[in-house]
Amino acid sequence: MAERVWDAFLSERDKAHLAASPSTTRYGFGRKAVVLSVDNYRKAVGDEPEPLLEAIRTWPGSTGEDGWAALERIEQLLATARECGVEVVHLTALSAEESGIPAWGAKIGGRHAPPVRTPEEADRHRRRLDIVDQAAPLPGEVVLKKTGPSAFFGTPLAAHLIGQGVDTLIVCGESVSGCVRATVVDGRSHRFNVIVVEDCVYDRHEASRAINLFDMDQKYADVISLDEVTTWLRSQAAH
Repeated sequence: MAERVWDAFLSERDKAHLAASPSTTRYGFGRKAVVLSVDNYRKAVGDEPEPLLEAIRTWPGSTGEDGWAALERIEQLLATARECGVEVVHLTALSAEESGIPAWGAKIGGRHAPPVRTPEEADRHRRRLDIVDQAAPLPGEVVLKKTGPSAFFGTPLAAHLIGQGVDTLIVCGESVSGCVRATVVDGRSHRFNVIVVEDCVYDRHEASRAINLFDMDQKYADVISLDEVTTWLRSQAAH
């Protein structure tokens, strides 16, 4: 079996359990898919590629160079989906400024408490939820602003998908351990087939990314490569 990203983080007992109870089945693709582009916004990558520990000096929520590498592949995924006639739906967050209520991650006295900002910090704060160029929506594509980690929370996403006859979600974006995972769990709870594109999802911590991918692949989704997703998309376009 090909090595997976999570193998290095599994214990010997984990590996023994997997060997004793191998799974050979997948949820698979259905008949009609949509690509969900989750939180590919400025807050997660900053303005330029930098190593993580440098990036967080100006963008505390940055995923560093890993995010930029994933965005290159996300750009490819979105381009292929569009060429093949598969809809792309974009997710970002509804800001506290827009909603008038605290953001879902706000903690009293914690790291989310509003600071006194310099002009440069205020500019970054204003742009933090802007979708980056690599994943930018095209005219006519759906853009939804969620009020919680999941793409389904506080949005009409489920109704939109059902109305379009969609049965498969192809998920990309960040963070694997947070908003991607929440979206995947809710998607599966709504009985959609869920595909997580391993090359196209990113996070701040390597261990968290790997183990959350493992857990989603075990329970809620198929975690597969961009190449495999691209092959399926092109096969649909050929029909």
